[in-house]
Amino acid sequence: MSARIIDGFAIAQKIRGQTAIEVSALKEKGIHPCLAVILVGENPASVSYVSAKKKALAEAGMADRSVNLPCSVSEAELLGIIADLNRDTSVHGILVQLPLPSHIDEQKVIAAIAPEKDVDGFHPINAGKLLIGQTGFVPCTPYGVTVLLKEAGVPTDGAHAVVVGRSNIVGKPLALLLARKDINATVTLCHTGTKNLASFTCSADILVAAMGRPNSITADMIKPGAAVIDVGVNRIPDNTKKSGFRLVGDVDFEAALDIAGFITPVPKGVGPMTIAMLLRNTIHAAQGSFK
Repeated sequence: MSARIIDGFAIAQKIRGQTAIEVSALKEKGIHPCLAVILVGENPASVSYVSAKKKALAEAGMADRSVNLPCSVSEAELLGIIADLNRDTSVHGILVQLPLPSHIDEQKVIAAIAPEKDVDGFHPINAGKLLIGQTGFVPCTPYGVTVLLKEAGVPTDGAHAVVVGRSNIVGKPLALLLARKDINATVTLCHTGTKNLASFTCSADILVAAMGRPNSITADMIKPGAAVIDVGVNRIPDNTKKSGFRLVGDVDFEAALDIAGFITPVPKGVGPMTIAMLLRNTIHAAQGSFK
């Protein structure tokens, strides 16, 4: 039997619709949720992501305070802009689109954002809150993965969850979220140094692939009936496409369909959830939920 495909696009649209209703309610109280997205340079992927975020903000009725800067902007200038946005009470959330040019220290920039406006959830204070179980902003992609699991009805209580990838953006925060009592999974975090990766993935009730390598999780690495969440978005050459490429995940999707119980596609799986959860975090910022 083929796996049940988790429609991340549909779930994200549902969340975005609910968010728009909350935005309207906040506006009636005189609160106009506003997100400032800072884009440095013209990296095509970053430009595309920022465009999608701006479109989502408009659809939700949120204010957009985007700042586009040249690649040549100095670190000091960027930090000054962030300081101004921190002081601006009409701006509720600040997001700096990564990656940044090599002459700018990303960690210094992330740390400069006021924690109560850190809707990306990358500030050390918010990362620390996640570690010790306090409420704070959570990185949007891991947040979206947990919502997908709940919306799809994937059993998580006592389940063995294996996360492949230890990035600060996805792997590490997701492992912490999955271990929280409301999800209550037992978590194994694998990475490039893991020996015999398949021995771990084959025991996973929930398998999350977040390595950034196309089709790395094959059917023989999946436990029958497992929920497979594919975070990867990789471009591979495809001459049949006008663009010359197509998007695939970190999982061999077609092969995995015959063995998994649940699976997310690429695209329209985890990807749409990231922006939906960014909107949710911006609502929390406007409400002052984590001050």
